[in-house]
Amino acid sequence: MSPKASFCLAVFAVLLVSSLGLEDPELEQCKHQCKVQQKFDEKQRKECVRGCEEYSRQKQERERGGSYGEEDRDRNPESPIERLRECMEGCDTQHGQERERCQSSCKQGYEREREKYQGRQEMEEGEGKQQYEENPYVFKDRHFVTGLRTQHGRLRILQKFTDRSKKLYRGIENYRLAIYEADPLTFVVPNYFDAEALIFVAKGKGTVSLVTKDRRESFNIKEGDILRIKAGTTAYLINRDQNERLVLAKLLQPVSTPGNFEAFFGVGGENPESFYSVFSNEILEAAFNVRRDRIEKLFGQQRQGAILKVSREQIQRMSQHEEGGIWPFGGGESKSTYNIYEQHPTHANQYGQLYEVDSSHFRSLHDLDVAVALTNITRGAMTALYYNSRATKICTVIDGAGYYEMACPHISQSQNHHEGSRWREGEWPGSRRESGGNPTYQKISSRLEHGTVVVVPAGHPFVAVASTNQNLQLICFLVHANDNEKHALTGKRNVINRLEREAKELSFGVPEREVDAVFRSQEEEFFSKGPRQQQRGFSDM
Repeated sequence: MSPKASFCLAVFAVLLVSSLGLEDPELEQCKHQCKVQQKFDEKQRKECVRGCEEYSRQKQERERGGSYGEEDRDRNPESPIERLRECMEGCDTQHGQERERCQSSCKQGYEREREKYQGRQEMEEGEGKQQYEENPYVFKDRHFVTGLRTQHGRLRILQKFTDRSKKLYRGIENYRLAIYEADPLTFVVPNYFDAEALIFVAKGKGTVSLVTKDRRESFNIKEGDILRIKAGTTAYLINRDQNERLVLAKLLQPVSTPGNFEAFFGVGGENPESFYSVFSNEILEAAFNVRRDRIEKLFGQQRQGAILKVSREQIQRMSQHEEGGIWPFGGGESKSTYNIYEQHPTHANQYGQLYEVDSSHFRSLHDLDVAVALTNITRGAMTALYYNSRATKICTVIDGAGYYEMACPHISQSQNHHEGSRWREGEWPGSRRESGGNPTYQKISSRLEHGTVVVVPAGHPFVAVASTNQNLQLICFLVHANDNEKHALTGKRNVINRLEREAKELSFGVPEREVDAVFRSQEEEFFSKGPRQQQRGFSDM
């Protein structure tokens, strides 16, 4: 059980003890009260004891000025556990059976509120225990780790998808997502990854240089560019803009260890550490054919990190080639990049635009089995409900805000009722249904804001909505994109409209005209008015 879950149990246990008249119980006294509660079953007694132990530990941390004190001061008064605290404190003014009824009512209200509460943080499994998640398809800032960082930029790497769920993410277990950010006029020293990398330029402009055994290819990149860097290719990068940050979204496919990749730096010294430094002096002297002292001097100077501030003159000298061309040859188009805005939007109207690039546009995507999509949703508008036939979408919010909803068969209504909207590792469709039972679905939803990552598995109906005061922009990598088809479930060309009359009437149990009155009322194809806009202009049914 996670520390957060233990904290919730601790608060509940302490409140229970407090309600029995023990204002400041010692640990053993608290445990005793747990064990003598006749209305508790064995599981509840164990949870109560664990709560006492956790409370004692947190109390000691508070007295020492520990981290729990900070969390306690910043607690959310609207959360179910805080409402429970207030409710139980209100019961202290009552006595006897009235007090017991009050406490019981508080606990029942807590269970109801816990199921509805949408702001719970991730609950990570303890060692050897099952994992619980309130929404395993959404990743926030806390799910990223920092791979590289200096005062001038950083590389943030999303946790492995299978760390959230081995079953849900088995199909994309060998993919990782990373976000690179660099300040104006910065340089990333040469390095390579043991992973195939597909990069989307979300903001800014820069210059990329790729070094292979035969040549060095340098080309400028700008917002909207898609770039592939093959595994093992030494690359270095500059942000050549004087004012704007460079932001790249990277999809990585490791080639050595599934789901894991590493950066390798030959240049550098102490920071970044050069891999040359681990070899023996004798080997390096023989390999370089120079004396040891010269080698030690060379690899002992760099201590500033992998992302460095550089001058405009240095930037200019490293950017002296034709825009879009290959230096030093110039004049031709680079086959290493493709700009998503060069492709006409697949769907576009006043409510949004969808740009899609697959292997038919950019050949480098074919053997990766990946496509790229950029969605711009006008404020207050929404996409149609749709699903992908075989591709899993990994989407990152690069600008704006909104929310999404998705239908998921992996989290049933019964699981929602019993587990408080948390999906439990090991449960699977049908595991709580009798054999031959009908499928059930759960609505999965979350707020979308800058930096949020959401995963939409193949076949899952999905919709995204922009907030009423700003547009929503998503960049999506579609994994297993070859031969994928996008199927609209609402909008002008939805799949239901293609059914014959008998199929509609048999499926819905009403005349065809009633089916068509719903499914043919939306005249827009892919983007349309959002919920609040639509409320002011429903079609006449």
